[in-house]
This record gives sequence, structure tokens and C-alpha cells, in this order.
Amino acid sequence: MSCELISRSADLAALKIEGFEIAVIDGFLVVTNIPYVTSTKEVKRGTLMSPLTTAGDVAAVPGTHVVHFNGEFPCHRDGAPIEALRHGTNRVQLSPRLTADHSFSNKPQEGYADYQQLVTTYATIISAPATSLDPTAIPRTFGVVETLEDDSVFRYVDTASSRAGIAAASAVLAQENVAIVGLGGTGSYVLDLVAKTPVKTIHLFDGDRLLTHNAFRSPGAMSLEQLRGAPTKVEYFGQLYDRMRRNIVAYPVRIDDTNVHLLQRMDFVFVCVDNGPARKLIIDALLAAGVSFVDVGMGVQQVDDQLLGIVRVTANTSKRPAAFVLSTVVPCAEVVEDDAYDKNIQLADLNALNAALAVIRWKKSAGFYQDFESEHHSTYSTNVNLLTSDGCP
Repeated sequence: MSCELISRSADLAALKIEGFEIAVIDGFLVVTNIPYVTSTKEVKRGTLMSPLTTAGDVAAVPGTHVVHFNGEFPCHRDGAPIEALRHGTNRVQLSPRLTADHSFSNKPQEGYADYQQLVTTYATIISAPATSLDPTAIPRTFGVVETLEDDSVFRYVDTASSRAGIAAASAVLAQENVAIVGLGGTGSYVLDLVAKTPVKTIHLFDGDRLLTHNAFRSPGAMSLEQLRGAPTKVEYFGQLYDRMRRNIVAYPVRIDDTNVHLLQRMDFVFVCVDNGPARKLIIDALLAAGVSFVDVGMGVQQVDDQLLGIVRVTANTSKRPAAFVLSTVVPCAEVVEDDAYDKNIQLADLNALNAALAVIRWKKSAGFYQDFESEHHSTYSTNVNLLTSDGCP
């Protein structure tokens, strides 16, 4: 992916032709072997890194003029720091494979037109003093850059993480196998959020077909032709998110006692089913295997001509196993026939909220978000705008 991005982007390709040692790593444009002068007037070489902004599979106009540098702070030939560059000095982990000691800021009035201008400008400022001391100390080395095998699950570079400076934090979400059981309203929104994380493989379980009412409580927009085809939910959503990432495995089946063992191989499971006995079967199997999970639920009641909605998130994680009686917080009985939600009232907002709370709970258990409470049960009620946590005996 990285080599293709460079070859398809005129500015990146030009930098390579000019002799700069460039690579794309974890959403950053990385330029190695940039010579600079230290405070003791030694000539050393450092690495310049810029968050990469792309438009699909080509580089776009740089989203920021601020760059990062790995090495000592660059100085003039007399050892005095190049203060015009200084933006920040603090060792930070930009991504699992990249660290920086400093950040630099040098912004032309009109901004940088492309990465060729950005890299050339910074490389010239940093290396000019070094070249004046040692004519062989030049940034255009024409050196061979080792091609790192790209093991990203994404079909294009995740520039959102590098742009936001959270690539290192996102790495904790790169679990091997995450499953989503049920791709109804809430489950499909869970997939939408999880698909944008570096999870290695996403397993989808649902035996139902996509019908018209699903279009009104799922992310995105389904065409009339797609609905007429009535694909299975796992087929439709698997193909939809395959545009963005690899390793989505579809199982067009309902979980029962013949296949529940498949979930026991997972690292984390989102249980998004509205069938009580099936939920109990799944949760019992996950508890027995010690697999972490989040179970979601929604209740909607009609009060006169208005609706009252409550969404629930219940978790059992390795960080804090749930010490509760299952039946006290998770409904495991058959769905009541006159349940308002069972009549397909379209509540995409509550589905999306339920999914977001579930994914946030997963990210907290993984260490992505700070987590002081480690709650294993929470509910949100629309009428009093109240979010409660725990609530388990």
C-alpha cells in the first residue's frame, strides 16, 4: 500500500526521484537521513515525520504545516539552536513504530502546496548548516529504503489516527478476533464503529436477510435494487465494509447450541440479539470460556403519543469479570409480543447511541480510553436524560 501511494502521488514520487529516503509508516510521511548540526557542532542525521493527508490512494494538500523530528534539536553551524523552527520539545510516541523528540513549525504565508514543497523546505533549513560543515552531509542520499511489509487491515492509509495523534493509542485495539452477533439496528452501528479500528478480523453472525425496515435503522443508505435482492445481512454489511478494510468474515447463521462454540475462540464479542434464550446461550458459553463481551439491549414504551426509550450496556471483561446474577440485569426470556420495539418502530438514534456506548465500553476495557470505574452495567433513559452505571448487585 505504501509503495503504491508514493508511486501514485506526484509530489511523493518526485521526492523519491530527487533522492530523499521516504516511506509511509502508520499514516505518516517519514523522511530518514536528514543531516543536522548538534549543539556540540557535530553532524548527525535524524528523521523527519509529517502526518499524511490523503484523498483515497493519493497524497492531498498537507493538512498541517507542523512536522516531527527524531534526533537532537538542529542547530546552526556555531551550535546555536535554529529557534525559528521550534514548536515543541517532548518525546512522544506517534505510533507503534514512530517516536519523535521535537516538533517544528515553519509555515509559508500561503501554506504548503504539496509534500514535495513541505519536505524540501524543512530539509533545507535543517541540513544547510550541516552541509556547510561537511559537503557530503546532504539530505538527498539516493539511498535504498527498506520496504516494510504493510500488515494494515485497511485498504488505504489510516490518516485519521496520525492526523489526530492517536496512532499509538489505537494500537491497543488491534485484537485478533472480534465478533458481532446480530446485525440489526444496534449491531450494524457497532460494525460501523469497529470497522474503523485496527481490529485484525471482524466476524459477523446473523441468519436474517436484509429487509426494507432495516434500511431505516442502519448506517448508510441502501438502494432499492439492494433491498429487492434481499441479501443476507452479513453478506450486505460484509461487502459494504470490505471497501474499507480486509478480514471481514461473514457467517449467515443464527447462533445455537450447534455453533456457539465458534464464539469461544474470539478475543471479544458484541452480543446484539433481541432473543432472550439465544442471548443466554451465548453469554453462558462466553462466560464458560472466559471470553470478554458486551451485551446490548433496548426497551421502548409508548406513553400516550410519545415514546420512552432506555438503552442498556452490560459487560464482562478480563479487567473486571461481572459479579452478578445474569437474570437480574440481562433479559433472557422470550420477547413480549406487544413490545413496542418488536413492532419495528424506527429508532436509528437509539440504535446508534446503544452501539456507541457499547464500543466505548470495549475501548475502555482495551485501554484506549481512561477508565476509573470499570463499570459492567449502564443504562440511559431518554425521558430524564439520565445515564447510570453499574446497578448490579
